[in-house]
Amino acid sequence: MSEIIANGELIERLLRGEFICRTSFEDGWRALKNPATRDRVEAYLNQINRTVAQAAEGEVFFCGYVNLGDNERKIISAQFREICQSLIPLVEWLVLVQEASGQDAPLTEGAPVRLTELQTRIEDTPAFREQLAKLSQYRLFGSSSSSVDGQIKLVFKRLVELGYLLRPNPEKQIYLATGKLDYLYEVIRFIDETESLSLEAQAETASQRELL
Repeated sequence: MSEIIANGELIERLLRGEFICRTSFEDGWRALKNPATRDRVEAYLNQINRTVAQAAEGEVFFCGYVNLGDNERKIISAQFREICQSLIPLVEWLVLVQEASGQDAPLTEGAPVRLTELQTRIEDTPAFREQLAKLSQYRLFGSSSSSVDGQIKLVFKRLVELGYLLRPNPEKQIYLATGKLDYLYEVIRFIDETESLSLEAQAETASQRELL
């Protein structure tokens, strides 16, 4: 029982729906990477029909259900719907960050985002300013600001609240991507596969239309 008490914060975070990764909660992540500790946490959660689920090849942990009854299915459906409704603004933000930062790959857990540098690049490029203005007005962010400064700071503040970003030092404008982003990529892949809407095929179709 004392071991469970020692892992109390970890269990509470899991039950709150948090995604545990090395960036967001390293102590808890290390505990869950230990098979013996994970088994103890799992045994406790199993008593209330919950389980330790994993994403990103075991680098991200979150709380799932052991058995799915009607109530659990309703909760999962609501959560999935919420993620799907957030996909467009989140993907547009990820694309903007990748393009404005000149990165070859999208953000993954642990990657830093320097807001000041990103803001400067966006302000210097009209196309990026348009992208930010558009995505900041989505309901997920709900910005009414007409300035890049107001828009980008609200977007980043909201992404911290949603658990996709972490701001380790409130005195600095440096943010870290969390494992929830890696989970988001898995959701996108799942939707892509189950809906048979291959993103590559869509891109190819779009290219063909442009040639016609």
